[in-house]
Amino acid sequence: MMSKTVSVKKNVLYNLIYQVVTLLLPLITVPYISRVLGPNGVGISSYTNSIVQYFIILGTIGISLYGNRQIAYVRDDKHKLSVTFWSITILKLITTGIALIVYILIFSRDNNYGLIYLIQGINILVATVDISWLYMGLEDFKKTVTRNLFVRIVGVILIFIFVKNMNDVALYVFINAGMAFLGNLVMWPYLPKTVSKVKIKWKDIQYHIKPALALFIPQIAIQIYAVLDRSMLGALSDTVQVGFYQQSQNIVKMVLGLVTSLGVVMLPRMSNVFASGDKEKLKEHLNNSLIGVSYVSIPMAFGLASISEKFVPWFFGKGFDEVKYLLIISVPILFLIAISNVLGVQYLLPTNKNREFTISVTVGAIVNVILNFILIPHFKAFGSCVATVVAEFAVTAVQYALLYKEIDTKPLLKAILKYVVAGAIMTVVVVFIGKFMEATFITTIIQSIVGVIVYFIVLVIIRDEINKLVIEFVIKKLKRN
Repeated sequence: MMSKTVSVKKNVLYNLIYQVVTLLLPLITVPYISRVLGPNGVGISSYTNSIVQYFIILGTIGISLYGNRQIAYVRDDKHKLSVTFWSITILKLITTGIALIVYILIFSRDNNYGLIYLIQGINILVATVDISWLYMGLEDFKKTVTRNLFVRIVGVILIFIFVKNMNDVALYVFINAGMAFLGNLVMWPYLPKTVSKVKIKWKDIQYHIKPALALFIPQIAIQIYAVLDRSMLGALSDTVQVGFYQQSQNIVKMVLGLVTSLGVVMLPRMSNVFASGDKEKLKEHLNNSLIGVSYVSIPMAFGLASISEKFVPWFFGKGFDEVKYLLIISVPILFLIAISNVLGVQYLLPTNKNREFTISVTVGAIVNVILNFILIPHFKAFGSCVATVVAEFAVTAVQYALLYKEIDTKPLLKAILKYVVAGAIMTVVVVFIGKFMEATFITTIIQSIVGVIVYFIVLVIIRDEINKLVIEFVIKKLKRN
C-alpha cells in the first residue's frame, strides 16, 4: 500500500513549500491590509477569528492530530486505512456540525460584529472538510502542496481587487474563509485513489471517540495560549491593541512555520517507527531533530529581532510602530516552540504519551491565562507577548523534564551555545548596517543576506558539524545542476 522508503527529505521540502504557501502568501497582503483596514480593522478581524477558533477546537476534538497518527499506524493495510478514515471523518462531521449550530445561535445576533461573526463561521466548515491529516499520515505531502497553491494565490488576488477601505472588513474575512474552504475541498477528488468505499458501523466511529478526546484536552490547552491572548486583549483592552499584537504574531508565525514544518513531517514517520518497536531509532530521530531545529530557529530569532527597527515601518505602514517592539519581545518563542514541537509532536504524541503531552500544554495554558490577567490591563499588547513567551518556556521546560533521559543533553547544549554565539555576532553586524540605512525593502533584504552570511561564516570558524553538512549539501546540489 505505502512505500516504506518515503523520503523524509522530500516531505520536509514539500511541507516547507506548504508552510510558505499557507503563511507567506497571505502575509504578502499584510502591508496592504494594514494600510487599508488600519489597526482597528485588523483587530476586529483577528478578535472575531479568535472566538470562532474555540468552536473549531470543540468541534474537531483533537481529530486532526489523532487522525494523522492513526493513519500512519494502518497505512499499509488499505481496508483498515479506509475504515479508519471514514469513521474518523463521520465523527468529525457530527461534532463540527454541533459546534456550528451552537456558534450561530450564540453569535449571530451580536450587536457589534454580528455579520462578521457569521462569516467567520465558515471557518468551522473549513475544519469539517479538512482531510489533510489523511495525506499527512500517509506522508503524501505533495498533494496538499500542489492543490492548495493555486487557491491561495487566487485568495491574495481577490483581496487586492476587492478590499479597498475600512468598510471592507467583512469582505476581507469572507475571502480568507472562503479560500480556506476551497483549499480543503480540492483535496476530496483524490479520495477514490486513496481509500475504498466501506460500510461503517457505529462501533467503528465509537472506537475513535475516547482516544480522540484524550488529545482533545491538550488541544484545548494549546488553543488557550494560542488564541485566548487575542480574546483577552479585545476584552481587557481594545481591538487596536489586538491589531498590533496580531501583526507581530503574523510575522513570528510565518518564520515559525518554516521551523516547525519538520514536526508535521516527522509525526507520521515517528509513529510508524514506534509501531515497529525500534526505540533506538526513535531516540536518534529525537536528538537529531533537536539540534536541527536549534540550528535554524536561533538565528531566525536573532535575525528577526535585529531587522525589526527597519522592517516594521515600511512593511506595515503608519500607525504600527509598536509592532517592532512586540516582535523583539516575541522572538524567543521561535526557539521555544521549535524545541517543544520536537519533544511534543515528534516524540510524546507518536509514542502515545498523551498524558505527558497534556500536562505540558496545560501548564503552559494556566501560566498564560494568569499572566494575561495580570499584565494586559497594565501593559496591553506588550503584556500578552510576555505572557506568551513565559507560557512557551513553561511548556518546553515541562517536556524536557519528562524526557531528559531520552535526550543527549551535552551535545545539544554545546550546539545551542554555538548557535547563540553566531546569532549574537550576526545581530551586532545587522543592527550596525541598519544604523546607516533607511527603513526600506532593500534595507531588509541587505540585512537579511548579510545576516545569513555572517551566521554561516562564524559557524565555519567554530567548526559546527551541522553547518558543515548543510554547506556540503548545497555544494553537491550546485555541482549536480
